[in-house]
Amino acid sequence: MTEKMLRLGLTGGIASGKSAVAAMLRELGFAVLDADSLAHKLLEPGQSAYEEVLREFGPTITDGQGRVDRAKLAALVFADRAKLDRLNAIVHPRVAEVVLHQFDEWQRNGTRDVAFVEAALLIESGIHKHLDGLVVAWCRPEQQLERLAARGLSENEARRRISAQMPVEVKLRHATEKIDCSGTLEQTRQQVEALAVKLHRSKAAR
Repeated sequence: MTEKMLRLGLTGGIASGKSAVAAMLRELGFAVLDADSLAHKLLEPGQSAYEEVLREFGPTITDGQGRVDRAKLAALVFADRAKLDRLNAIVHPRVAEVVLHQFDEWQRNGTRDVAFVEAALLIESGIHKHLDGLVVAWCRPEQQLERLAARGLSENEARRRISAQMPVEVKLRHATEKIDCSGTLEQTRQQVEALAVKLHRSKAAR
């Protein structure tokens, strides 16, 4: 019988360092599914969420080629909580299905000991309930604002994006492991490497 693969989540607020942690985990040899990228793919023409999103939000969210313009869609949903909830209700179940199918495939093939799924909304989508643990990356709110400003967002837009997500203190309550991304990248890397050692040890002990 194939030994049970450890299924872990990686989440955090926008601009909290989650993607940097994911990149470090990949460098250390862990499989990390990017659920946010999967969600983007599901919005492409011919994919399962495309028609439903178009019916819900109308053709104004598309570009000249009929593809969903993610910037237009984001501007629409982040200005209206009800619209954001409707978008999430369309996309989240489909993303969860793809993620859990990939985990099941790795489990069946015995190709992975530990695998992660990275997503901003792991808790909100309910995917965390199907996982063995949750790593939460976090930093101070003022750092999130600084990082979003560096990405070109206005302060108002940055605050709106942050407030649309679950507060970090609530995310941290769900965490089985925490990565503090408020320091240097090297300090973050040390924590990720310590987590990797812990995971390898726990795997060896099973």
